[in-house]
Amino acid sequence: MSPDQILIVDYDATCAAGSGMDELRAALATQRSGLRPNDFPGCNLPTWIGRVPAIDDYVFAPELAAWQSRNNALIALGLQQGTLQQSLAQLVGRFGSARIGVVMGSSTSSIDRSEEAYRHLDEQGQLPAEFLQENVLNPHAPGLFVAQLLGLDGPNMTVNTACSSSAKVFATGARWLRAGIVDAVLVGGADTLCQSVLYGFHSLQLVSESQCRPFDGARDGINLGEAAGFALLVRGDDAQGIEHTGIQLSGYGESSDAHHMSHPHPEGEGARLAIEQALAQAGLAPAQIDYINLHGTASRANDHIEGNLVGAMFLASTLASSTKGWTGHTLGAAGILESIFALEALTSGLVPGTLNLAQVDPEIAISMSAANQSADLTHVMSNSFGFGGNNACLIFSRAEVAA
Repeated sequence: MSPDQILIVDYDATCAAGSGMDELRAALATQRSGLRPNDFPGCNLPTWIGRVPAIDDYVFAPELAAWQSRNNALIALGLQQGTLQQSLAQLVGRFGSARIGVVMGSSTSSIDRSEEAYRHLDEQGQLPAEFLQENVLNPHAPGLFVAQLLGLDGPNMTVNTACSSSAKVFATGARWLRAGIVDAVLVGGADTLCQSVLYGFHSLQLVSESQCRPFDGARDGINLGEAAGFALLVRGDDAQGIEHTGIQLSGYGESSDAHHMSHPHPEGEGARLAIEQALAQAGLAPAQIDYINLHGTASRANDHIEGNLVGAMFLASTLASSTKGWTGHTLGAAGILESIFALEALTSGLVPGTLNLAQVDPEIAISMSAANQSADLTHVMSNSFGFGGNNACLIFSRAEVAA
């Protein structure tokens, strides 16, 4: 295999639709959504959320007590799923822990813990000792906690670019591998619900009181969710003897149009640039993309701009859907979670529909359905577009297929 080829060794995810790939595969196949009426403690907004109940039952081991936060609990739960840790152990045995990089993405890191700390100020207005957590109350907390939990001591980074964060981790991981900085990379993302997120998006008038309906003409906003996802990457020429998925990261594109703090560019120029970069790096034409997992938040602006952009760039026969009806918008974790949904489609041939879609908005020139479909896929794409004009596009392909 080529030294430039980036292979996916393993992946797994935890979100409202399921913990681990077995539960997620069942939820996708049966179209069982993880959304629920808002029951997040301390929040009375009339909306639906993608909450992961198992986080509330997670107990930190005594030696990890200083790392306590809802976000870190979700990271720990996510890393317990499937064969991730066995696959990582194989790579550590092969390369050594100092040659394993960690790249995490998040938009909130552990803001939840900050909120809790301020609810427990003492009589002098000071934080109690248990909340003096310098490694938790900072934006790099996800990367630091993963390294602590797994005993990894290679290069470590946390990307914070809003909703594109954990898509961009694949690009950073690939660059590290191709530059020879590391021999394997654990990429991931994690974001949890908190009051700052729920009330913050409500103040932007972006939160729906109903289950989200991406690309539907009657859509009226997003549902927020929480998730953690992870993938292990290696160079193709190092893959001999390593069990892997048979899938490669064949292209990525990143752009920052800086059009507005929260509104996407009206013609999707930054998104177009990211998609064009990913296609060029993969050596593919738009007609060769079989399925696109869209960012598809169910906001009026995102779906109108993304849908018309994709409809103009790709064939009408290209399969496309949003999976946020299963999970809610998981913000900084959306990039890796939806990349994993794309990887699953590539592996299984089951293409998820767009849950809750009754009729595509007539002002959006794109075709999609609510029903799942079956298809033989070779190249799939995942879009992630964040506040501030941060855009990322990823293309995954069957590893045996030359572009």
